[in-house]
Amino acid sequence: MKKILYFVLVTLFLSVPVLVRAEQAFSYDNLYEARVVKVLNEKDVFQDGKKITQQNLHLVGLKGDLKDVEFDFYGISDIRVLLAYHYRVGDKVLVNYVEGDGEREYFIIDYVRRGSLYLLALIFILLVILVGRKKGLMSLVSLGISLFIIMKLIIPFIISGYDPVLVSTVGGLIILTILVYLTEGFNKKSHLGILSLFITLSFVLILSIVFTKLARLTGLAQEDAIFLIGSFKEQINFQGLLLAGIIIGTVGALDDVVINQIEIVENIRLANKDLTNKQVWEMSLSVGRAHFGAMINTLFLAYAGASLPLLLLFGLNGQGLGFLQVVNKEVIATEVVRSLIGAIGVAISLPVSTYLAVNFKK
Repeated sequence: MKKILYFVLVTLFLSVPVLVRAEQAFSYDNLYEARVVKVLNEKDVFQDGKKITQQNLHLVGLKGDLKDVEFDFYGISDIRVLLAYHYRVGDKVLVNYVEGDGEREYFIIDYVRRGSLYLLALIFILLVILVGRKKGLMSLVSLGISLFIIMKLIIPFIISGYDPVLVSTVGGLIILTILVYLTEGFNKKSHLGILSLFITLSFVLILSIVFTKLARLTGLAQEDAIFLIGSFKEQINFQGLLLAGIIIGTVGALDDVVINQIEIVENIRLANKDLTNKQVWEMSLSVGRAHFGAMINTLFLAYAGASLPLLLLFGLNGQGLGFLQVVNKEVIATEVVRSLIGAIGVAISLPVSTYLAVNFKK
């Protein structure tokens, strides 16, 4: 446990200079929180058969330079947008403004959603601890560590201009190492788990690079990439960012499969110590395949759920978009490559972890 703590501290220490540079490279200016005090006027307009409510609002600033400052937002205009929120008195919103002719023109950016997110997170934490007890608590600690490494180590390094593939691979291995040793202890099972994860992640990295190149994916097809262009002082490698996303997305699934498979081998050996390695191998794979099938479905459904609006394109055959045409679009091809490589990583991890557990854990 001391070695793990030392490892974490060294990692965080090395990341401090990068965190400082990243903070200097990117900041949000003139973004403030405010509360709707009064609805001054409303107007309903129709666009493509959809009713959109435009509003003029009176607001008061809640934080920063706008604290206690009252101002008006004029949302009623001839400009029609696809997305327009309907605000009520008491709603908290994010606002921005621009200076012009000595006056400020204010814009509402979005709702402040923290309150509902905090409530949902609290329900999640309580249920995990109530149902999982000690294991649940450890899983929450693991989740916190993962989020910390991603937000305070991986993201700042990428923002500072480091190679996203290298950063995500190292970061993924750090996350897996800490999580495995934290949840399973410093023992042979954990060592085999780390080795299995390292081997599998190496295959995932190679496949990601090869098929991203073969499919000529740029990483710019994602809508979020547009907002990143020109946002940082350092040039972002968007293709590398795509690869980083594939690697990070695969890490979580690998942890579950690998540790579960090593546990299966251990329990089969405890049940019958007279079994040969070949028999343990076959029995372990037989049990693991059931979990493997469920994991593959889970992985694909997770990606499908996140990309549901994109999948609607498959239903546009009446507008001349056939299946092959849709799959050929980079935005869809990206999700296909992402999900297939994740599934392949899970498939590789099954025999790798089983082989190592059968032959080296006695």
